[in-house]
Amino acid sequence: MPPKSKVTKDMIVDAAVAVVRQKGFEQVNARTVADRLHCSTQPVMYHFATIDSLKRAAYAEADRKHTEYLMNIPSELDPILGIGLNYIRFAVKEPQLFRFLFQSGYAKESSLLDMIDSEELEPVLAAMQKGAGLDRKQTKDVFLTVALFAHGYASIIANNALEYDEALIAEHLERAWDGALLAAAKEDIR
Repeated sequence: MPPKSKVTKDMIVDAAVAVVRQKGFEQVNARTVADRLHCSTQPVMYHFATIDSLKRAAYAEADRKHTEYLMNIPSELDPILGIGLNYIRFAVKEPQLFRFLFQSGYAKESSLLDMIDSEELEPVLAAMQKGAGLDRKQTKDVFLTVALFAHGYASIIANNALEYDEALIAEHLERAWDGALLAAAKEDIR
């Protein structure tokens, strides 16, 4: 008799992320993940005592993938514009993952101020700070403006309420970026 294949914790998390991508985070349960892995629910429940703990692990993996996607900026683009456009593109390409990350209540942070100080955002802020030549406070202020603008577009697109027009969105993002930089410079003068 051939040995049974071992279902690992990482395989289960990857399967949960795949279920989110395909069906939405609401559909993550022991049965849907086990079906994806072609196994019984036993390995899923062995590694994750609750479905909530499985969803939290899947959230962490989706967040990692999201950060990786954000940081893949073409060299010809300004880092801020590139990150903003990638944020919106992610919502276009991965609407279910976007909703899981930003509209499910699984985020560790409960406010924008918590988010901007989170460890996960550090690579994004560092790239923005370096690319724009700003100090840390200015970078955070500019980030908040551009992030709120990009998040609005991404949320509307991820929920099928707006068609994606990259040229128009890029133009609007540049305006938001320029306005945020002007505001940061004004504040610096005071």
